Amino acid sequence: MRDPDLSFPELMFIVGTRAALAAGVALLCSDRLSRSQRRSIGAALVAMGVATTIPAAVALFGGRADESPTPVAY
Repeated sequence: MRDPDLSFPELMFIVGTRAALAAGVALLCSDRLSRSQRRSIGAALVAMGVATTIPAAVALFGGRADESPTPVAY
């Protein structure tokens, strides 16, 4: 497995989206807020985490197609 070539902002974007998804799931499971507050905040964080998964995956795996070896003609 190769190490991905990510810039610091791309890495922080991926970490931030995963943290938002985890925080949303944690809020949905906790009892610290009222039921309606917990559901609205938790659902919004989960939705943001899910919606940003595709751009995060493209940032992480997007360059791999360009790295395939070029066929050599003999």
